[in-house]
Amino acid sequence: MTDIEKLKEIIDEIDILSNRVKSDDQKFKDWHYKAKQFLRKKYGSDSDEYKEFTEIGFDFDLPTLYDTDHDKIEQCSKGLDSAKAMLNALLSDFSEKNTDNEDTSVYEKDLERIFTRFRKVAVQLTRRHDARETLRIKDEYDVQDLLYALLKLYFDDVRPEEWTPSYAGGSSRTDFYIPEIKTFIEVKKTRSGLKDKELRDQLIIDIEQYQVHPGCDKIYCFVYDPDTILRNPSGIKKDFEEKHKGIVRVFIES
Repeated sequence: MTDIEKLKEIIDEIDILSNRVKSDDQKFKDWHYKAKQFLRKKYGSDSDEYKEFTEIGFDFDLPTLYDTDHDKIEQCSKGLDSAKAMLNALLSDFSEKNTDNEDTSVYEKDLERIFTRFRKVAVQLTRRHDARETLRIKDEYDVQDLLYALLKLYFDDVRPEEWTPSYAGGSSRTDFYIPEIKTFIEVKKTRSGLKDKELRDQLIIDIEQYQVHPGCDKIYCFVYDPDTILRNPSGIKKDFEEKHKGIVRVFIES
């Protein structure tokens, strides 16, 4: 059961308890314990969320001998209403964050699918009926053209050659920018003059430039290495992704 499902269950039980129980009834105690445990595990016992919940009054601060069962049920019901409002606010926050995470996950999967299948598409394009003309990947511009077409399958707004703000005395243009997900894509194709060291040097500069852009949340570096020129592609990928954890992803396809 997910956190959202657990929280919904706790909230739904409030309607069953409201106007029916006192704070010393076992059904209420069981619910109260479950709610406290959930908040403690999710946020911590020192969190504002946990403290706010524990401060909700489900019984009278100064009980008297004249308090009837009806009075106690009514007071508990008021506390349950306050708890419901608070927990619903947390649920709304959960749902927004969960939606954002799901959307991000979907986008990441789409991009990963494009990058990891790029070579298969490039090879398939060369196998045309009657050997008709086709796109052959000879240089970096050819990689960009094919990648742009593939990106348009999943994203409506793909902007080639987006300008980044001035960095180290000059501005730069990225290969692609997808504003919907605040993502930059840098494209490289290996060649005799672009091997491990040169690739590392270029990516260092590119990443530093893109990060100063106010609309940058993520940077994807797509390196097409059909002739397996790179000697240590996994090392390059690991170094950049660890240094820029959560921001940079590197795909090297050969």
